[in-house]
Amino acid sequence: HETRVTASVLIAVPNCQGHVSPVFDVATRLTLVLLKDEVELERKEAVLFEKQPDRIVRCLVEIGVEVLVCGAISRELQMTLESTRIKVLPHICGEVEAVLAAYRAGKLQGGQFVMPGCCRRRRGGRRGACGCQRGFLSRRPSAQ
Repeated sequence: HETRVTASVLIAVPNCQGHVSPVFDVATRLTLVLLKDEVELERKEAVLFEKQPDRIVRCLVEIGVEVLVCGAISRELQMTLESTRIKVLPHICGEVEAVLAAYRAGKLQGGQFVMPGCCRRRRGGRRGACGCQRGFLSRRPSAQ
């Protein structure tokens, strides 16, 4: 008889009227979801009062966030969050419920949730300000 040990994970999604907030740095509300495997154990809404990057990071660390799924995010804030071992999944857009369902199913990185205008969305796009690499999500090789 095999015992499977799995850890729970606390995910934060900045929420603006039911959609992922377009810019995390100025987001004011978070949807916090505690998952174990693909099962939602708990959900809370939180108000994010902090506006300074170091205070935002401290707040997320104190809450216990392990994964941040967000839209655009400043490079400084993303790097600081990642230095605290919070996994940042940037450039995501869509309805919060659909994004969470895709995360649970392991399908969040699909093109339907990539922000419009992000270089990850353009086939064969060059490395851009968002840090995306050429053809990152492309399934078909670029024409030569």
